[in-house]
Amino acid sequence: MTEPVSVQRFVQELEKIKGEMDAGKLRHGEYDQRLARVIGELRERKVDADRSAIQAAIDGALKRGVITPGVKEHLEKRLGLK
Repeated sequence: MTEPVSVQRFVQELEKIKGEMDAGKLRHGEYDQRLARVIGELRERKVDADRSAIQAAIDGALKRGVITPGVKEHLEKRLGLK
């Protein structure tokens, strides 16, 4: 059995794909694929945090510009937060 994903690792992955997108290393479709992999991993391995901590991490990522409002909404929907 695999260990749950930490909230910090989740945020680091979001920051990593955002940085690669900003640097021109990823096209839009590739960003979407990487985001889907991150979500899939979270759903498969679970997150080592409660709903409020996950929501706070997503809200923080939005405030820092790591994700867009659309990505925030998508994450919340796919992770069952809304």
